Formats: sequence, structure tokens, C-alpha cells
Amino acid sequence: MDDEKPVLEQMTDALSSAADATKEAAKTAVKKVRKAAKKVMPKKKAKKAKKAKKAAKKSSAKKAAKTSGKKTAKKAAKKKKKARKSKR
Repeated sequence: MDDEKPVLEQMTDALSSAADATKEAAKTAVKKVRKAAKKVMPKKKAKKAKKAKKAAKKSSAKKAAKTSGKKTAKKAAKKKKKARKSKR
């Protein structure tokens, strides 16, 4: 400690320098977190693409069910027609 400076002034200098140091540390930490977040973001997009693929599979399964229902109806109609013709 300096004997030339009053104790109060020395304490305020020490506290302000400590505050500045923590402020700088916080800034650098925020910068690192932002960089890490930027690196992680493309991975999230890939997850969205996977979800879209799953949704497409579900919708295609629904379409397949609809078309199979239509096909069975058509087949049943054909069978009825054949049965009528065979009776003649």
C-alpha cells in the first residue's frame, strides 16, 4: 500500500479495477458462448430436417392407406361384375 495515497482512495481504486476485470471477463465469456452457439446452430437445422422427413413418412403412410382403401373398393366392384357375368 502506498503511504502517499489515502486508504479510502486506494480501496476505491482496487474495487474499480476488480469491477473492470470482472466486466472484461464477462465480455469474453459472452463472446465464447456466442461462438459456441453459432457452431451448434447447424445441428439444430439437421434435427428439423429429420422431423420433416418423419412427417413426410407419416403423410405418405396416410396416403398409402387411402389409396389401398380405394384399390380394395375397385377390386370388390370388379369381383361383383365378374360374378354377374358368370351367372348369365
